[in-house]
Amino acid sequence: MASLQSALRTVDVARRAGCSVQQVRNLERDGVLPPASRTASGYRRYTETHVRSAVAYRAFAAGAGPVEAKRIMRAAHAGPRSGLLALLDAAHARLAAERRDLALAREAAAAITAEPIGDVRPSDAMTVSELASALGVRASTLRHWDAEGLVVPARTAPRGARRYSPADVRDARIVHQLRLAGHRIAPLQALMPELRRARRWDDLAAALAARDADIDARSRALVRAAAALDPLLPAEET
Repeated sequence: MASLQSALRTVDVARRAGCSVQQVRNLERDGVLPPASRTASGYRRYTETHVRSAVAYRAFAAGAGPVEAKRIMRAAHAGPRSGLLALLDAAHARLAAERRDLALAREAAAAITAEPIGDVRPSDAMTVSELASALGVRASTLRHWDAEGLVVPARTAPRGARRYSPADVRDARIVHQLRLAGHRIAPLQALMPELRRARRWDDLAAALAARDADIDARSRALVRAAAALDPLLPAEET
């Protein structure tokens, strides 16, 4: 396409892509942009292809992170197309999985965090065996949650018996419900600090809504990135 071949300076690409001149050079070095041609005196000559590549990279970085964005853009320039499309599908699939996890977290947390804990007596604390029996899990499961930082009870001594306060019991019930709903340990490690800070459902709902908005923003970024990238891809064979 003739419109993609107009010569541009490094600063032109930087301005139109919303980044610095050094970033343009770095992106070319990293294979995010295709190699620029050179003038007889050694100056780089860029085209609309480089602008679109830089714009696409920035949007992919916002949607999937800079490491994955570089991988996607290198695949776009190197081919084959199937490899690129697989990376794009995977990026969208990760966001879809985050949405599913978030929906389950909202449902499970809403059911449990509605229970008041402020009026529970300290004497209602439980040992690891008592809590395991109440939840219907093994004591080793509670120890694993402790080791992973999901539910960390106090101890009677530095290496003494675990003692679960009423707040710890509530956290354990939340973790149990979310594990039953299919949540993996890693997402719960991010969620549980929010649950501990939010002793009211309104607080937690706001935190979950913020995460939902972040997923929306990253999904829109992937849409923008794909739109910028599409004109650079070879025409489909018929």
